[in-house]
Amino acid sequence: MKKHIVCFGDSNTHGYCAETGGRFDEESRWTSLLQAYLGDGYLILEEGLSGRTTCFDDPIHEGLSGLDYIYPCLMTHEPVDLLIIMLGTNDTKERFGVSPACIGLGLKRLIAKAKATECWSGGVPNILVVTPQNIGREYIDTACGATMGKGCAQKSEMLAEQFRLIADSMGCSYLDANKLVTAGANQVDFMHLSEAGHGQLAAGLANYILGMF
Repeated sequence: MKKHIVCFGDSNTHGYCAETGGRFDEESRWTSLLQAYLGDGYLILEEGLSGRTTCFDDPIHEGLSGLDYIYPCLMTHEPVDLLIIMLGTNDTKERFGVSPACIGLGLKRLIAKAKATECWSGGVPNILVVTPQNIGREYIDTACGATMGKGCAQKSEMLAEQFRLIADSMGCSYLDANKLVTAGANQVDFMHLSEAGHGQLAAGLANYILGMF
């Protein structure tokens, strides 16, 4: 059986393209590229939802708390060999009013629920936490800035350390996308991965994952 890798994230996992307002195609998304890098022995399962948070309910849009969806997601795809979690960007929104440390605690809750789900190949949880690329400070002057609110970029810059600590304490593997992606965020909203960023993220993840199995 192929190794099942669930990629659980937000719009950057869904593949949102800021330049078109649509979605990057299967030749460009990091999830699709990861599949190509890893080959036929792996099955990459895309679970990206725009606006998804670690555990916070959005007062404007329904169904965006990762905590509420992680159980059915994992059970749908069981047996799961690896869960990749790349969240946190949406948690920085001003309307949630939470600090980077609280976002880290949201991630901790999500990891705990995922680990407790009886979906794991061999019965052993295997989770890779990925800190998303930082939001560019220029975002505040874009259309997204009006709804994201103030302070999001500054909070995002503090997530790497928080997420590393949480991953370590919860027995998870950890990567910082800011170390894998050298391409800047797109020049439209300064928040979503560029096409080059998708490629760099996929390559970095593939290299790391191949060392895990």
